Amino acid sequence: MICILATNNPNKARELRALFALSGLELKCLEDLGLSYTPWEDGLTFEENAMQKAVETANYIRRYTLQSELSDYIVLADDSGLVIDALDGKPGVDSSLFLGVDTTYEVRNAYIIEQMKDVPEEKRTARFVCAVACILPDGERISTSATMEGRIAYTPTGVKGFGYDPVFLLPEENRTMAQLTLEEKNAISHRGKAMMHMLQTLEVACPWKS
Repeated sequence: MICILATNNPNKARELRALFALSGLELKCLEDLGLSYTPWEDGLTFEENAMQKAVETANYIRRYTLQSELSDYIVLADDSGLVIDALDGKPGVDSSLFLGVDTTYEVRNAYIIEQMKDVPEEKRTARFVCAVACILPDGERISTSATMEGRIAYTPTGVKGFGYDPVFLLPEENRTMAQLTLEEKNAISHRGKAMMHMLQTLEVACPWKS
């Protein structure tokens, strides 16, 4: 069975393909289908945004598949973000739009470091949050979520990963998310945990291995 990830972000698909391959599912993103679609996101929570993206993208793909051989597919969408306690939860659900839709993550990360420069270690707590929504072939909706606790680093560090990874420090590792290998990141990240939970749920809902 094919899972279609409702994203135009190739980094997300790259991170998740290994997880899906281990579960016997083929993961495709919209680009793999020659499609590009940006759903509206105006939910107040990560869960609301993820489900909105999944529903809108499923409707979009359904129109496309009327003229294609693609059938029996699952649509997945995630909404993720960084929640910083000292910044009153910002950037939060607006993480992908923080400081403007066209602002680079280098600029966003530098801004966060500047805003946090006088915040002591014990108050630099933050977490990544990920909500995953799924639309099954019969229209059933499923959602899962996960978090990962950490702290804001004093300087961006690391070249792996993407987004806010360089400023998210894992104290027990003494490394940022951008210093982890893909395998290490998938094992502990908010997105990896939420997707693994989703895969376990999907195997019960539609046991493709049977």
